[in-house]
Amino acid sequence: TGSGKSVGLNSMILSLLYKLTPNQCRMIMIDPKMLELSMYDDIPHLLSPVVTDPAKAVRALKWAVETMEDRYRQMSSVGVRSLAGFNDKVRGAKAKGQPLGRKVQTGYHPDTGAPMYEEEKLEYDVLPQIVVIVDELADLMMTAGKEVEFLIQRLAQKARAAGIHLIMATQRPSVDVITGVIKANLPTRISFHVTSKIDSRTILGEQGAEQLLGKGDMLYMPGGKGIVRVHGPFVSDDEVRLVADHWRSQGLPDYISSVTEEPEDGFTLEGSPTGEDSAEDQQYRNAIQLVCESQKASTSWLQRQLRIGYNSAARLIERMEKDGIVGRPDHVGRREVLRDTEGHAI
Repeated sequence: TGSGKSVGLNSMILSLLYKLTPNQCRMIMIDPKMLELSMYDDIPHLLSPVVTDPAKAVRALKWAVETMEDRYRQMSSVGVRSLAGFNDKVRGAKAKGQPLGRKVQTGYHPDTGAPMYEEEKLEYDVLPQIVVIVDELADLMMTAGKEVEFLIQRLAQKARAAGIHLIMATQRPSVDVITGVIKANLPTRISFHVTSKIDSRTILGEQGAEQLLGKGDMLYMPGGKGIVRVHGPFVSDDEVRLVADHWRSQGLPDYISSVTEEPEDGFTLEGSPTGEDSAEDQQYRNAIQLVCESQKASTSWLQRQLRIGYNSAARLIERMEKDGIVGRPDHVGRREVLRDTEGHAI
C-alpha cells in the first residue's frame, strides 16, 4: 500500500540483528503471507523456521506462553522479579563456581516435630530475550481469532518481565483484527499512513494518521503517552539480504521443534481423546484448555471464546461436568473448575 509497514518491520528486525547476538536475543517469526520474512530463514537467532501455517502459528504463541510460565517459575525460585536480575544472579553464581540453591522442606523431625530442610541445587543458564514477530495479524485472526486473542492477551499482560516481547503488524486495522482486548494489552503502537480517520482511531484512539505522507511517515504512541510524529529509516531488500547472509555465515540456527509441533506429552487430560480426533473432540479439548487456563466455566463466556452457539457451549460444559473437569452449578449458576491451569486435578 506504500505506507511503509513492511520496511518499518524490516528496520526493527535489522536493529535487533545489529545489536544482539543469538545468545542475547532469539526470535519467532510468523508470516502467514509467506513473503515478507522468508529472507530471514535459517539465521541463528531463530527458534524455528519462519512460521507460515496458521495452525503452527497458534502453537508458536502457545509455546511462548508456556515458556513465559516456565521463566516465571525459575525467577520465583531464585527470588528475582525480572529477566535481567535472573541473568545477573546466574552469571554471579557461575563466576563464583557455586550453583544457585534454595531451601526445600522435606518433612518433619520424628522426635521434635520441627520442619526439616534440604538445599536444592538449581542448574540454571542465562536466558536470552525472545521476540515474537507477527507480520499479518489479520490472517491469524481470520483462522483462529479467539484463541490468538487469548494468547496475545496472556503474553502482553505478563511476558515482558520474563523477557518475551511482541511485535505485531497488520495492513487491515479494523476492529475485528485490532480488538478491544488486543488494544488494551498493547499500549505501544505505530500507525503508518491509513486511508480513513476510522482506521486511525482504531489504531491510536484519535485521528491524524490519514494525513501522513506514506513511505515511512508514522505516528508513534509510546506506552499510551502522547503521540509523536517520526519518519522511519528505509532499508532495501538487498540490505536485508546482506545482513541475513552475514548472520547465516556465522553459524547454524538451533531450532526447538516444540515451538511449532505439539509435544507428545503436551496439554492432555485424563480421559481426553488421543490420536485422530474428530472436529467435535478437538473443540472439546480446546474448551478444556480455555477453562483450565482461565479458571472460568461459564457457558456464555465459552460461547464467546470459541465463537459457537449457546447450545453447543452448554453441551461442552455439561460434558466437562460429567468428566469431572468442572463442578455442578451453585445456587447462582456458578461452577467451580476442578483442574489447575496445567490440567491436573486439584
